[in-house]
This record gives sequence, structure tokens and C-alpha cells, in this order.
Amino acid sequence: MSPRATAFSRIIALITVWLVVSGFGFSSRAPQAWEDWAQSNPQDNRVIDHRQWDALLKKYIKPGKAGLNTFAYGKVTAADKAALQTYITSLERIEVTGYNMNEQMAYWLNLYNAVTIKVVLDHYPVKTIRDIDISGFLKNGPWQKELVTVEETPLTLDDIEHAILRPIWKDPRIHYGVNCASVGCPNLQTSAFTGKTVSAQLDAGAKAFINSTRGVDISNRGTVSVSSIYSWFAYDFGNSEAGVMQHLLQFANPDLAEKLTRAGRLSDTHYDWALNE
Repeated sequence: MSPRATAFSRIIALITVWLVVSGFGFSSRAPQAWEDWAQSNPQDNRVIDHRQWDALLKKYIKPGKAGLNTFAYGKVTAADKAALQTYITSLERIEVTGYNMNEQMAYWLNLYNAVTIKVVLDHYPVKTIRDIDISGFLKNGPWQKELVTVEETPLTLDDIEHAILRPIWKDPRIHYGVNCASVGCPNLQTSAFTGKTVSAQLDAGAKAFINSTRGVDISNRGTVSVSSIYSWFAYDFGNSEAGVMQHLLQFANPDLAEKLTRAGRLSDTHYDWALNE
């Protein structure tokens, strides 16, 4: 793939992200797909090797409070930082549009998370990823800086999440796969995504998050506060309070499902941007 990003498409993508993140209630705009990346080969049976990333995850992720998987940024060795860069470079060399959709989804999720971890490591110590202001004037965090090049096309983290993963797959479980290195985010999973396991892994991520207080927090009075993810990206969850509730019930354990049904509505949202360490 040759460089095909136009100034117009980038502007549309950034405006869409701003509208989503600044949205109020449980309604947001549809993400705009970067159609060049919608190509795939359903007959392709090649497997992308993510073992190097898998080893790093298993080495540095530790269980924390409230079911949170923490990452030991301060303990990552120089050799493992080099291994992370080697892994990212190996993904950049892949012509991903020639693979089947499951392999592609696993590829993009792993690439997003690996680049996010590298960005934090490059600027560590930081209290929050939002303090890594490398995207340019008046832009918060690292999400709008071109950090990788795939098929000769420079990409930002926002491109991967909001112009590729969300609009092409149209799967709300994407939000349980991408990790923004924050306490309030769904867990960075302890195993790399693979084409064969990605669906089951996203289901597990959804269940773990929704059944933790980071996903759904119900007070003693029965009022329900949900992660701001369901407000920011409401379009992916039915674009309404009822749609979000239906999604939560799909993955809630019986006790939580009963409490949500009894409450009948969502009262508030919450999110913690502290680093997941």
C-alpha cells in the first residue's frame, strides 16, 4: 500500500474523535472508516507471530486491586525495551491487508497496545499518559502523533482505533482490546491476541471489565455509574442509554444483572486516567 492518507480524511477522523470524546450522555457520532484498510483475504490462512509480545505481557503484567492488570513499567529491562521495538518493527513490515479479518484484528489490537506501552516507557515516569504531549500544539496525549508506518502509510494511535478498528469491524468489544495505559481502561490482557483466540479474548475482557467497579459501580442506594467509555463511544453500544444497558447485561454476571435490571437506568459515568502501574 502506498501513502494514501489525505489531509481531508485526517481532518474528518480528528473531528470525529473530538465529537465522540466530548459527547454528552449516551449518544455520539459514528466513526469514519479509512476504507483502504478494509481490504482482506478470507482464504488466507497465514498466522502472524505475536510470541515476543506475549512474553513481555506475561513478564510485566501483575494483578492489582479491583481486578486491574497493572504493568511494571519501572522494571522493564533495556533488553526487553529493545525486544518491544523489534516486535513493533516486525509488525510494521507486514502487509496486513493480505491476511484474513481475524488475523488483522489481532494484529491491530496488539500493535496499538505495544505502541502504547512503548510510548509510556519512552517517557516514564509519568502519572498519566495524558501528560505525554507529543501530538502537537493544543493536542493532549500521544494519540495524534504518527508513531508507526504500515504498508508505507504513517499511522497514529487514533488512526488505528477510530479509523480502522472501530468503523471497519463495528464490534463494541474492540473497547475491551485496546488499552490506553490507564486505571479506568479495560485490562491489558496477559496474552497477546491471535487470530484464533481474539473473539474469546474480547469476550473475557468484556466480562472482566463490566463485572468490575471500573466498568459498573452501583452504590448502596442502587444508583449506577458506568465507565465514561460507554458515553464517549456510545455509538458503538447502540447509541442510547438502553443500548448501553443491553450491552452491559450481555456480559454481566447474575448478581450484577439483577442489580442493573432493578435500577433500570444509568445515573453517572466515571473514569480514572492514572497510569496502570
